[in-house]
Parts: sequence; structure tokens; C-alpha cells
Amino acid sequence: MSITLIHPAPDSGWAGQRLDGVLRQALAGREVHTVRTAQELSGLENRRILLALPLGDTGVSLEHMRMLARLRKEPELLSGCTGGLIVDGAGELYTKSSAAEAALALNMAGCALVGRPLVEGTGSLANFAVQAKNLGGSLMEAYRHAARELADQVEGFSFPRKARPEILVLHASSHHTSNTMDLWAGAREKLEGRCSIHEIGLRNGTLSDCSGCPYTMCLHFGEQGGCFYGGVMQDEVYPAVRAADALVLLCPNYNDALSANLTAFINRLTALFRQTRFYDKAVFSIVVSGYSGGDMVARQAVAAMNMNKSFYLPPRFALIETANSPGQALALPGIQARLEGFARNILDTLCL
Repeated sequence: MSITLIHPAPDSGWAGQRLDGVLRQALAGREVHTVRTAQELSGLENRRILLALPLGDTGVSLEHMRMLARLRKEPELLSGCTGGLIVDGAGELYTKSSAAEAALALNMAGCALVGRPLVEGTGSLANFAVQAKNLGGSLMEAYRHAARELADQVEGFSFPRKARPEILVLHASSHHTSNTMDLWAGAREKLEGRCSIHEIGLRNGTLSDCSGCPYTMCLHFGEQGGCFYGGVMQDEVYPAVRAADALVLLCPNYNDALSANLTAFINRLTALFRQTRFYDKAVFSIVVSGYSGGDMVARQAVAAMNMNKSFYLPPRFALIETANSPGQALALPGIQARLEGFARNILDTLCL
């Protein structure tokens, strides 16, 4: 199997020099097809893709912007692809935000992302301090090692399917007034019979946020399968996450952000993450905004669940809609077809 390297030409010589060296090491011995411009993005369906993005001090790559525009305009451009990202910056800012923006565009164009798909090189490489210590090497050696591991994962990963997958649905909404819940109800009826579905509501003070325990304490409780703060997270959510083949996050847009309870869930998931990775679990989402900003919430879900917590991101993982008054979502033009497509995507990802 080969890798298609999407590597937009840098705006300055420096921006590409370090990344070029990392890529030479990471891709050595592989068959590589390189794409340098937006015009060359055609005909890439069903490939293994590595997006290597060189950023200068401004965090902007003009050729990448042209690629981003094309990805957003052509939702079938990368159908059947699986990918990851390497983002290299001149400073300490913009690498992660640029990666999240690119990841959502890749995903909405049909590209799945492996769990933890981002290798991020900040200007100082200080973000590799822990990895370098664990490897007994330099920051640059840790960077190269991470890039090589990502290339291996992108090239070889295959998401496991099951005859009757388990789906865990997490929400913090009212069944009576929520457009997000209405859309989920419409999707659920298309999944029942093929999947086992477990819903958990995280409302009304049932979930405390993470209080930032020391690493060793968090690791200790995680190894026991729990968390120092216990509660619904330890008693109900952790066992459900372990059993699930996929999570569906129901995400109404609160001030252009994930809701407080879903954010608390993600933060508290760290204790479980200390002892296990979630590469073989998928994450989907329904995002509903009252006015605008659904892409911002979807990017947060990608960054938190896929980039950080290692969940597999299936192609077109999110149904993103705009609806304000109760009941409006199910009256949107074309919504039944989009619900059908969202449910079909879940079945195609999870089921044998």
C-alpha cells in the first residue's frame, strides 16, 4: 500500500526545510505520490493520505488555503480515503488551530482520520518534551519518530466492523424542546434493528468537571477503571464507553462551543484514556446551531475526541444543521435525505 502526500508548497523557504527532513525520514522505503497544488487534488479517491502542512510565522499557507477551498466545495473529493496530518510551524501558535480546520475539511470531503491523526511541530518543538524523555532522545528525534509512527498507522489502519455494533449516545438536552434530540430521534429509527443503542443524559448537575488531579493520581484511578471523583462518570459512562464501538455526541451550539456537560465528559474521559486508547472506537456527532457556527463546534469535537482522545473519525462524521425554534430542524428542506445519509454512514462504518 502506498501513501499520497498532500504537501502544499510553502510560502517561504524556512517553512518547508524542517518539514521536508521529517517527511524524508517518515516516508523512507514507501511508495509515495506527492500532490503540491490544489489543482492536483483530483482523482485521489480510496487513497491513504498524509497532509503535510508547512506554516510560517503567520500560520498561513496560501496554497493550503486554495486546497481548503476546494475541499469545502467538493464533498466527494476524498471519498474512501483514510488520513493523518503533520503540521509544522515557525512559532508556538496556529499549528493546532490550522490542523483542526484542515481535519474538518478533509473529513467533510470524505476522508476518515485515524485516531490521534496529528503530529504537530511547533517552532521550539517543546510539545515533544515528554516524548523525547520517554525515548531518551532529542526533541527532533521525537518529532521524527512520531511522524514515522503516524505514517505507519495511516498506511495500515483498518477500522473493525461487527455484526451488531454497540452505540453510545451522549447528550445534555431536553427531549421536549431540543432540535438536536429531534434529529437524533430521526436518525435512531434508521439504526434500530442493526445496532444496540444506549443513551445517557448528562444534565442537571449529574456530572462534575475534571478538577485536574496530579498525573500519577489520575493514572492510578484510571488503572482501577475509575476516577477520584466517581459519580455517574465512573458508575455509568466509563463502562458504557468501554463497551461501545461508537459514540454519538449530540451537540447543540452553546455560544459557539460544546455544552458544559459534554466538555466535562471529555475532560473526565482522561482518566479512562490513561489506561486505554480508543483507536477502534468511532465518534459521530449531530451539531445544531440556532443561527450559525456549527463548523466551530464540529472542529472542537474533532480536536477533543479524534486528535486528543484517539477516537477514529469516520468520513463525514457530523450532521451539521441550523435550527432555532422547537421543531424547526425536522422541517428543514431536505432534512430526511440528510438524516438517511447520516444513518447510512454510521451503518457502513460499523456493520459487517
